[in-house]
Amino acid sequence: MNSNPKPSKQTFSISAFFPAYNDENSITPLVEKVSAILQQVTHDYEVIVVNDGSSDGTADVLNELATRLPYLRVVHHPRNRGYGGALRSGFEHATKDMVFYTDGDGQYDVAEIANLIPLMTDDVDVVNGYKRKRSDNRRRIVLGGIYKFLSRNLFGLPIRDVDCDFRLMRRTMIQSIELTSTSGVVCTEMIYKLRMAGCRFAETPVHHYPRLHGQSQFFTVKRVARTGYDFFRLWMKLVVGRRLNFGSAGKSKSAVETTSV
Repeated sequence: MNSNPKPSKQTFSISAFFPAYNDENSITPLVEKVSAILQQVTHDYEVIVVNDGSSDGTADVLNELATRLPYLRVVHHPRNRGYGGALRSGFEHATKDMVFYTDGDGQYDVAEIANLIPLMTDDVDVVNGYKRKRSDNRRRIVLGGIYKFLSRNLFGLPIRDVDCDFRLMRRTMIQSIELTSTSGVVCTEMIYKLRMAGCRFAETPVHHYPRLHGQSQFFTVKRVARTGYDFFRLWMKLVVGRRLNFGSAGKSKSAVETTSV
């Protein structure tokens, strides 16, 4: 008699997607591994890869994969739309109850989605990972720490690591908000808008590994400067603008009340 029966599969369905840019060497094992994990927890899943205008062999690798993996859907962007554009595209194409995503560079272990799923209870809408320890060079660690500090304090984010792209969300919630950012600040915009929409969050630690293939497209002087500009413009629009509008609405209401007396 089997003393360790397999757990019953979940009743919800899952879309897992990867934004990919020049990830020809890392994307295949990610797709295959996440599929193996999802098969153990649900009968209904799909894997989506958004090829964001890659200039290497990523498109060819994905097209070959799609011919032999029926659960895989590939979205090709003719030109690079930026990280925010890739995420928005993935969310738009997701069709299942839950949406999980992580980057296509392989710095996270997709098997750890198994740690997120049990936390997606009836009173949780987003399960966010946070890095146990960041496996990057000192410059990236310092810049990442500054970014996380500013995001939490300026936007009032309810999670500790907005820079950790390892998330499981209810599709109805992520598709109920409108994202506009095309750069990496899309994650700050996303978490802020989800919080404002009433989302409830849970967190769990995940491992972060050194990048084995290629180089990050983000940490160049031009990209960092653009992200800084986008970040503060987003803050002015979402946070400062909201405060100003709220203040104006309050004054208008007081004026009406005063006039009607």
